[in-house]
Amino acid sequence: MLTAYDYPTAAIAEEVGVHSLLVGDSMGTVLLGHPNTRAVPLDLMIILAEAVRRGAPSVYLVGDLPYEAIAGGADSVVSAARRFCEHAGCDAVKLETGPEDVHLVSALSRAGFQTIAHLGLRPQQVMSPDGYRAQARDAASIAALVTDARNMVAAGAAMLLLEAVPNEASQAVVSAVGVPVIGCGAGPACDGHVVVTHDMLGFGPTRPPRFVPVLAQVGAVCREAMRRYVEDIVSGRYPGPEHGYRMRAASPSTSESPQGQPGGTSAQSGDSPQADVG
Repeated sequence: MLTAYDYPTAAIAEEVGVHSLLVGDSMGTVLLGHPNTRAVPLDLMIILAEAVRRGAPSVYLVGDLPYEAIAGGADSVVSAARRFCEHAGCDAVKLETGPEDVHLVSALSRAGFQTIAHLGLRPQQVMSPDGYRAQARDAASIAALVTDARNMVAAGAAMLLLEAVPNEASQAVVSAVGVPVIGCGAGPACDGHVVVTHDMLGFGPTRPPRFVPVLAQVGAVCREAMRRYVEDIVSGRYPGPEHGYRMRAASPSTSESPQGQPGGTSAQSGDSPQADVG
């Protein structure tokens, strides 16, 4: 699983065989520049989910319920899930859950939505960058995590997502439940894994979390391309002859209209202004 917030990223992901895409509220920090994910509007997430579905019509698509929807209670999360699944074409929805949120998972399940319960680190509860800390790092907190996982599955969760927990905690959860467990910095015991695509590509101003495999440096490529663009314009190298369009040669038979006015326009010849863009 990878995150996707736009059509071209989704299209590439489907082409190379990514199994699942998450339209995550991580867009709040990754795309919108907010210090946390709380400010992401549901309306924007629905629009971007629609774009992702157009780019990747066959992948298992998950819509992330933003803080706005969860804060509104059971009716709000069901309404948001309906928009994600019925309008944007998502297959499932994910929501960050604590022990107090079993009723939300139950409401979504009763309404017929495949639901992923997000446990461990819950970014929507983190209000500052230094609040991103690993969870479930001792026996007591692992036991509490397992209890939460069992309760979420009993409430109808079709899948779990564990973020920023040790592999020992993931092993305990995987052993305790009968649904798939996706890890986000949760070790190899999980059934699958998700990271933020921008982090994996090295595209962004912030350092990715330690669990992210940085497999490219797209940010460096973009910086170099933009630098060259500026230099080429300042130096006069761009635009060059190869970037322009030539005038059409006048046709002798249409060089003058019957009224003596110049003729042979693109409209008269049946051409459109867009025809020569290439």
